[in-house]
Amino acid sequence: MGKDKQPRGQRRQGGLPATDATGPDDMGPKKGKGAPKECGEEEARTCCGCRFPLLLALLQLALGIAVTVVGFLMASISSSLLVRDTPFWAGIIVCLVAYLGLFMLCVSYQVDEQTCIQFVMKLLYFLLSALGLMVCVLAAAFAAHHYSLLLRVTCGATLDSCHCKLPSAEPLSRTFVYRDVTDCTSITGTFKVFLLTQMLLNLVSGLVCLLACFVMWKHRYQVFYVGDRMYSRATSEGQQPKV
Repeated sequence: MGKDKQPRGQRRQGGLPATDATGPDDMGPKKGKGAPKECGEEEARTCCGCRFPLLLALLQLALGIAVTVVGFLMASISSSLLVRDTPFWAGIIVCLVAYLGLFMLCVSYQVDEQTCIQFVMKLLYFLLSALGLMVCVLAAAFAAHHYSLLLRVTCGATLDSCHCKLPSAEPLSRTFVYRDVTDCTSITGTFKVFLLTQMLLNLVSGLVCLLACFVMWKHRYQVFYVGDRMYSRATSEGQQPKV
């Protein structure tokens, strides 16, 4: 009988104790209940390693500044240009939207808002982005209309103004007067380039504002509920009895 006990002891010494076998499993970090939700929030706020909503706000700011600068340059060409033909107002609105977005995203942005102030800021940013989209489309339409008129006019300089007239075959033939312009090439050349630039910048700004509206809607009505569903599924799986 003694000989039988000795091999058993050797087998016990060679094998791992029960506490040691289960030790490495206990040493790993325990995932709390909030881990799935935090993972969903982090994925919602980042895209390719950067905060995607913050990138949109920075694009809005850059495009808004560009539209404003080009608009004031257009206004400096002639004093008789209408406000709709120099859409610096569209750039100012987009800049205001960008400033609100930067403040919200850098200070108090959360996918699942905790206070009424955070909800109001997200709603205001969504509405202002929609307003910026409409304003940019309107500014691009005005610039495209003026550009199409300049393609058909014949211009001539008289004293300190430039007179551009539509062909007589047009049903609404009229003359456009650009005051404080001594050389008509600034209208037929430089001003046309500015109009093309405004069309491009405003269209891109409108697309960025549209994307910002989509991201705000997606974070509010998709990411939060998807994370909640993942959390409920994880808890249900964790409560299942082990066989």
